[in-house]
Amino acid sequence: MERRAVDDQEARSVGDVAGETLTARANVDEHGTVTGWSDGAEHLLGYASAQILGRPAASLLAEQPTTSDLPAFSELPRWHGTLALRHRDGHHLESRILAHHRTPDDGPRDWLLVSAVTGAQPHRDDEALVKRGLLDSPCCATSVYDTDLRFRRSNRSGQDALGLSDDDMRGLRLSDVLAEPVAEEVERRMRRALETGETQYMENHARAPGETREHAWSVHFYRLEDPDGRVLGVASTGHDMTEQYWARKRLQLIAEASTRIGSTLDVTRTAQELADVAVPGLADFISVDLLASLDGLPEQTPEALMAGGRLALRRIAHQSVYAGSPEAVVAPGEVDEYPEGSPPAVSLRSGRAVLYQVTEPAVADWVAEDPLRSSRIREFGFHSVMTVPLTARGATLGVVVFARHRHPDPFQEDDLVLAEELAARAAVCIDNARRYTRERSTAVTLQRSLLPQRLPEQTAVDVAFRYLPAGARAGVGGDWFDVIPLSGARVALIVGDVVGHGIHAAATMGRLRTAVRTLADIDLSPDELLTHLDDLVGRLALEAEGAERTAGNAGNAGEGETTGDVGATCLYAVYDPVSRRCTLARAGHPLPVVVSPDGTAELLAVPAGPPLGLGGLPFEVMETELPEGSLLTLYTDGLIESRDYDIDDGVSRLRRVLAGPAASLDVLCDTVLATLLPGRPADDVALLIARTRALKADRVATWEVAPDPATVADARKNAVDQLAAWGLTDAAFATELIVSELVTNAIRHAEPPIQLRLIHDRSLICEVSDASSTAPHMRRARTYDEGGRGLLLVAQLTQRWGTRHTAKGKTIWAEQSVE
Repeated sequence: MERRAVDDQEARSVGDVAGETLTARANVDEHGTVTGWSDGAEHLLGYASAQILGRPAASLLAEQPTTSDLPAFSELPRWHGTLALRHRDGHHLESRILAHHRTPDDGPRDWLLVSAVTGAQPHRDDEALVKRGLLDSPCCATSVYDTDLRFRRSNRSGQDALGLSDDDMRGLRLSDVLAEPVAEEVERRMRRALETGETQYMENHARAPGETREHAWSVHFYRLEDPDGRVLGVASTGHDMTEQYWARKRLQLIAEASTRIGSTLDVTRTAQELADVAVPGLADFISVDLLASLDGLPEQTPEALMAGGRLALRRIAHQSVYAGSPEAVVAPGEVDEYPEGSPPAVSLRSGRAVLYQVTEPAVADWVAEDPLRSSRIREFGFHSVMTVPLTARGATLGVVVFARHRHPDPFQEDDLVLAEELAARAAVCIDNARRYTRERSTAVTLQRSLLPQRLPEQTAVDVAFRYLPAGARAGVGGDWFDVIPLSGARVALIVGDVVGHGIHAAATMGRLRTAVRTLADIDLSPDELLTHLDDLVGRLALEAEGAERTAGNAGNAGEGETTGDVGATCLYAVYDPVSRRCTLARAGHPLPVVVSPDGTAELLAVPAGPPLGLGGLPFEVMETELPEGSLLTLYTDGLIESRDYDIDDGVSRLRRVLAGPAASLDVLCDTVLATLLPGRPADDVALLIARTRALKADRVATWEVAPDPATVADARKNAVDQLAAWGLTDAAFATELIVSELVTNAIRHAEPPIQLRLIHDRSLICEVSDASSTAPHMRRARTYDEGGRGLLLVAQLTQRWGTRHTAKGKTIWAEQSVE
């Protein structure tokens, strides 16, 4: 510490060379007061701790420094320099001081000052100490070369790294000693360091002669000069960073796994991604097997797994450093049985990853039962195996086997940790794919059961349809369509789209489709029907919100099974083949396309309505005439939306396709899908194309009926005569009774004008219209009642009957089947 050296005898008298008294330590608080004092400090300055603690540290200075010489100590993390100090006996001494500005865990911020008691002068053994330290370094391989890049001297690590002594290498170049391509790169960098004086750096990965494994080295090359600047040669220092290299490789493998594993919701693809990531970075061969009992996609119970006996596993994927995976004894898709005690069975039943050498009894006994597996192990030289179970969310899915044969190093514990990390990531992705597959299968089954299997028979329109589910990532959606025969030979066409995908969307679609059929059966107008449907969607949204809140309170929110938002769009159209009028209303749905008989395709400007579920907003109706042979096209937004083009472009392409020639409606549907959706759609697509028909005038007969009971007979006669003209005399008796009852009721209970209409379609339809909005009700008449049996009689004579309200009143209708 002092500039005057302390002799060896004095140093030895202080204590052992590792003793605390050889270092003077003092603590000074932020106010400059001495708070700590060591035995070394007492030895240096002669003050006992009781004499100095609590005193200002400045009292120990022999000279007070000027303010301008002092740095801003409060901002420094550390300070070092020489101070003139006063010994207790009065003499002055200069000491090198190192001061640390610190915040101890158990106290306030202060300064720790340290100084060497033995002084700062070089020791006579320092040069020998440095020399032996460099030559005997166990971790830094150092070699020196002359200006011709020939070996002169190496330390012990350098000789060990190359497996040769200095006498063996002296006078040779590195390329003579190490027959590896890396030697030429090393010499090139040494030459550059020799010529330019710039330190060169490189990392290499190579196996020295006689070594069983490769090492990674971090090497610096630098020029050597004497004090006069004469170039003596070049030196290299290499640090063995093999463990850091493999740690970095493992981190890179984990990072790669996080981006590559789980790119799809396909079990097989996910398993193959795991295999592709692990080879060759971790293993030379890998197999991924799932429990064969998972083929039906149930959860594997722990009880079933823990039962003794052989385990059946299905090979899902494997990969090898050799093309075609010739090491494999099981082909993908095949099932193999693993006996009790075999490494895969042990990992599956214990739930733990296990590391084996091929020579261990567990492996030897297993392969001894299988000649093919035994021969492959000998043929390819397998030496090390890891088995890792695939588990996710408490379910055991299968096992992954990692093996090495070309890589010379056996698996280590670090490799086992890495394998567990990769398997854990893959297991979650595989389980997600399994769950998605199961849910999608359920949703597809539900959706198919809810969509129309075949369209009903009717003569108002010719219809063709297509339904195309979305790709695997999107999942089954809630698109639907329907064709509903209505009274008076009319037909309703519906296309809708429920928000979201999955089972919930499919179930909601089924409820809405059922509601539409029910509302259509009571002959509501399109705007009224959408209003009722809007109320229903609002109630479904409240139910879903309550169910999701209940599930969250029950602690199930973590499962990810939420009901999601409830909403939908819909387009509802009613076409009348008698008047050729079409009435439409829409709720947030794309506009329909109408193609006239001359081939002109135009969007039908149906007033925009809000999506279903918003509530409180009205829907508007549009009525238009469609000539016979017109095409009315309804579709969902999945048809016209794409990542490759915007909606307007999609609509334009749809219009062009629809305007083109087509052999049939089915061919036209296929052409539309092929043109607008060349690949798998990102969203569900529903397409409904209807060609309008018109009932000929001679198939409809209409009479105005005066509000006089005497005209009932005339109405019956007119109806019978018309049936005779149509050749339907077999239906005359029933029709005469129906006309009599309906016309009589209209005259007695309704308001004029009254109209009778007969329609000869697939059935015989009798309609009586009046200006009253009061609907009749069928009742059971008592024995002595004179009336009340009319509608009961009508119901018995017809297939179906009903009432529909019109803008000016109502219409009572009844249908009979005819040959």
